[in-house]
Amino acid sequence: ATDIKKLKDAGYHTIEAIAYSTKKKLTEIKGISEAKAIKIQDEAAKLVPMGFTTAAEHLKARQDIINLSTGCKDLDELLGGGMETGSITELYGEFRTGKTQLCHTLCVTCQLPVNQGGGEGKAIYLDTEGCFRPENLAQIAERFGLNADDVLDNVAVARAQNSEHQMQLLTQASAMMAESRYALIICDSATALFRTDFVGRGELAERQQQLALFMRQLQRLANEYGVAVVITNQVVSSPDSSMFAKDPLKPIGGNIIAHASTTRLKLRKGRGETRICKVIDSPTLPEAEASFAITGQGINDASD
Repeated sequence: ATDIKKLKDAGYHTIEAIAYSTKKKLTEIKGISEAKAIKIQDEAAKLVPMGFTTAAEHLKARQDIINLSTGCKDLDELLGGGMETGSITELYGEFRTGKTQLCHTLCVTCQLPVNQGGGEGKAIYLDTEGCFRPENLAQIAERFGLNADDVLDNVAVARAQNSEHQMQLLTQASAMMAESRYALIICDSATALFRTDFVGRGELAERQQQLALFMRQLQRLANEYGVAVVITNQVVSSPDSSMFAKDPLKPIGGNIIAHASTTRLKLRKGRGETRICKVIDSPTLPEAEASFAITGQGINDASD
């Protein structure tokens, strides 16, 4: 029982978490020796299938995956039904391209019944830029015919103060998810604090390492609890690109973020309130675009 408490305090709340962890990580927990770590992992491995399965079984498992609606028909169609659960979706683009609005809309749609494009679960919102607005959620809830107070009760928000705090909040999130049903984790934005906590080329390697750990942890939560993970990312102007370059804006985080996110979506401004979303990288979706509109009630269909 004391060992279980030690594991929980270190952020391990499920058998999967232990099975997916490395022996080195387990022995770092105070009071867990190497022999004990091996024993714990052996027991966890008996309960969690971690061997090979056939592609047919894998396909069957993938058919059970639900997608969360974005609130815009064209965008849902582009994404094959919406944001996929059990994987990381990255949204990147300049300011005012609808990244935060899309996150707010997903916080509401994830609470809808599955047949309406929802996930019947709560949402966790990690806010690093101070952009979370609960009054927005109330307006979006109204549009979907949900009770605003209930919707707000089902969204857990935390403001991360620095990159280390951001990591700690994920540990707390994993404890909350072990207690009740969550369908979505949002991190808006995943890179902002790393960008300011690590400055200059000298700290670049350290920054990328910490970012990789953060992304790894998010992927673990997606696998463990089957939630949709949506992160937003800032962009940087590439100084070495010439004025004729196709796209001088690059997302932050380099290859680390590019490899860690399953689906990569680029948002850019269109005419008026219209925004365009392009699939940049995905294991299943073709490279294509869809338009959506930013309204007072979240993300909606673009009017032609």
